[in-house]
Parts: sequence; C-alpha cells; structure tokens
Amino acid sequence: MTNTGIIKSTNKMQLWGPDCYKGNSFMLEIILSDSNKATYKYRQVYEILKEKIISGQLPKDYKLPSKRELAKDLNISINSVTTAYEQLIAEGYVYSLEKKGYYIVELNAFMQENTNRKKLKESLIESRDKKRYNYSLSHMTTNSLHFPHKKWISYQRQVIKEHQYEISQLSHPQGPLEVRKAIRDLVKITRGINCYAEQIVIGTGTQPLIDQLVDLFKSDIKAGIENPGYARVRDMLIDKGINVVEIPLDNRGADIDAVKKENPTLQFLTPSHQFPTGIIMPISRRIDLLNWASEKENRYIVEDDYDSEFKYGTDNIPSLHSLDKEEKVIYIGTFSKTMLPSFRMTYMILPINLLELYKEKHKNWLQGNNSIQLYTLKYFIESGEYSRHVKKMNLHYEHNRETLIKSLNKHFKNKVEITDIHAGLHFTAKFKTQKSYDEIKMSAEKYSLELYDMRRFSTDYVSNDDEWKKYVLGFANLETEEIDNTVRILYKAVFE
Repeated sequence: MTNTGIIKSTNKMQLWGPDCYKGNSFMLEIILSDSNKATYKYRQVYEILKEKIISGQLPKDYKLPSKRELAKDLNISINSVTTAYEQLIAEGYVYSLEKKGYYIVELNAFMQENTNRKKLKESLIESRDKKRYNYSLSHMTTNSLHFPHKKWISYQRQVIKEHQYEISQLSHPQGPLEVRKAIRDLVKITRGINCYAEQIVIGTGTQPLIDQLVDLFKSDIKAGIENPGYARVRDMLIDKGINVVEIPLDNRGADIDAVKKENPTLQFLTPSHQFPTGIIMPISRRIDLLNWASEKENRYIVEDDYDSEFKYGTDNIPSLHSLDKEEKVIYIGTFSKTMLPSFRMTYMILPINLLELYKEKHKNWLQGNNSIQLYTLKYFIESGEYSRHVKKMNLHYEHNRETLIKSLNKHFKNKVEITDIHAGLHFTAKFKTQKSYDEIKMSAEKYSLELYDMRRFSTDYVSNDDEWKKYVLGFANLETEEIDNTVRILYKAVFE
C-alpha cells in the first residue's frame, strides 16, 4: 500500500479546493461550504471524495484519513464522516480493513469522452403544467367539483384500517378478487352482464387493457376500427404493427357490409354511444354483428362501453355483451367518466376461452392500480354510494346538455346544426362559417377555449372548403351558470 499523503482539511465557504502534489505525496484538500443552500456536510464529503476517486486524483490503495482525524480537521461530527465513508463503501469506491482504515478501490479509467451534456430539442421540452383553459368544451373531462370526495376519503380510511395485509402485498395480476366481485355485481345490474369475477381484468386505462388483449392473438390479426372513432386506440394498434382497417359508419353505427368485407379478427365498437358521433346502435344492427362474429371461431367484438351510464329521458340501453350467447364479446368498461379520469380504473371482461390464454400469457404481470384505491372502489360500490353519485350526475349532466343546446341555438341560430342524441357526455355540432378549421383553432386558443373538431377522430379527408365545420362538444366539465358565456366565446372563435 502507498503511504498516507499529507492531509490538509479545512471547512470554508467554497465547495471545491485545489489538489496539491509534492513529489510522490498527495495533499488532500477538502473544502466544505457553510452556505444555507449547501447540502449536508456528509454529502459534501462524499461528493468531493467520489469525484477525486473517479478522476484518478486519488490512486488505488490510497489510505484515507481516519474518521476522527477528518472530523476534527473539518470541524464536523464523526457521524457525518462515518456516513460519507459508508456510502463510498456501499457504492464500491472505498474498502475498509479492520483496525487499519479506509482505502481507495482500483477503478478502470472511463473510456467515454468527457463531452458536454446534450441539450433537449425544443420539441422535447415539457411545460411544468398542462395548459389550462379558461373555457372548455372538451369531451375528455368530468366534473370533479360534484364528486363526493369526503365519502371517498372515509372509505379510504376504512380500507387502511381493515385491509392492512392486502395493501401491503402485491395484488393479483387482474386486481383483487373482492374488487372484481363488486364490479361483477355492478355490471349485472347496470349493464345486464352475467360473468364470473374471475373473467374481469382491472387495468389503468383502455389502452393498456387493449395492449394486453391483442397480445393474446397472432401478430397477423386484423383489427376493425370505427371511422370516425377512437384515434388513440387506432394509433396504438398501428404502432404495434397490427393490420388496422377502417369501418365506416351509417345511421345505425358500424357498417355491417364493411365489417363482413374486411373480416377483422377483432372488431372494435362503441354501440351504446358511438364515439364521437353519438349514434346509438339499434338492436337489428347488434344482432347482425353478433351473428357475424358467431360464424367463425376466431372472431371477436370489443365493446368499449365508455360512457353508457348517462342516458337522458330513457333507461340505460343494455350492453351488446348482454345479448351475446356464444362469448364473442370482450367488454371494456371504465370509471373515468362516472368518477374521475385521474383514478385510472378500467376493466375488461374476457370470454372464458380467452381468459385461459390471458392467465398463461400474463401470469407474471404486475397489477398497476393502487390497491388502496381499488378497495375504496369496492366499498364505494357496495355501499350504494356509486349508484347515488351516478344518478345525481345524470341529472346534472342532462341539465347541462339542455342548457348548452339552448344557448347554441340562441347565439348561432340557423348557423348551427346539432346532432341531438340523448346520451353520453358530448354531442356533435356543425357550424356554418367561412373560416377554416385552423383559423377557428387559432381563435379558440386566443380566447383560451378548449375545442376539438372532427379531424381529430377521422382518417378521412376533412375539407376546409365545406362551409359546415364539424365539432365534438363536451359538457361534463361545465358549470351551468358559465355555459352561456362559454358559447359566446365559441361564437367569437367561429366567426370573429
């Protein structure tokens, strides 16, 4: 081992000091900062020594000063030096010999060049917060002000009290069975679905569940997507290399002739409230699609029932799954629309034959949902609080919808045509204007209005030359008293 060099340790205001060499001896200089913004003393010692070791300023087997000696020279506690040395040992920079001291480990020199850190491209720089609009007609939001937060928190406390064991463990890959039983009982009442709790898979959103679903099939499958339709799913499937075919719509939903012609393995549908047009698929088309799926073994319908809970003036329309006798429908439901999107609680109901494949394929899957939130959902459902909340919000949203339609007709008169379907949390409308879609978008941004046109959802070419511009208008996040003013802003965006 080399002899210990001359040690010069001083506690000053600057962080770094020079290293001095005297022949074959080393002068180790450690200068600490007393600034209020400085890191803890042990961290400063650790960082200084680590840098000197990495840079080769301290050679292998170099003996560091004793803890007591360094603590005295730096005027810091022995505990601070001990913590710094132990961290260096843990990371492999230093080794210790009993009753002899601490020594530097031999390290290979870095072969990487000392280049400056690359700067992020402007396109990759993220703003601290998502842009907030003063006015919003977004179809993606719900109203958090009316959510029973106190009730939810009380059930959360109950979970923490009564489920200590469960929340301290990794959950079942499909989610806790108790929670899936609560969902099973709920969908039986509200959507007419009969299934086993074991068929339910809980996920953090529609996209992750669909991602898992398509992995159960061969890579050369074909997926049928409604056009216009849910662009996020369409793009995700394309990115995964799935052969995606566009299925046009008629006045009864997905065109059955196009489905038969394309013959997809998975046909994605939103039959209860087509997204984004709002079309409610009649029983005749549902029967046709189920018959088509039954004609061949490897055909399935994926029913995305994203906001089926909200119907105005009529009872809930039964799900497509409730009509399925041959287990050809894969049902996807969510709590994002009825509660809060930030909860990220969605579920999928698999046919039993696909369930076997799922369990084999995803047996090592780690459940991504927060277990406390899932068990809270269980109590929220079982207590009846969920149903009460949905009923309350259905009345609120119905009033918002009617108020928004009246206001649009009042301000736009004969320059607006509304597709008035009594369901969901959005409807479509088109406005007669000479402005282009991009011009309207720029104006909406200028007035801090969140607004989405039909181009977002359709792969078909949407012409700016058409004097009628089509939009998807959401009303869930509006307070009733602010609707008329929001429509005034919309009018300015469309015409001024």
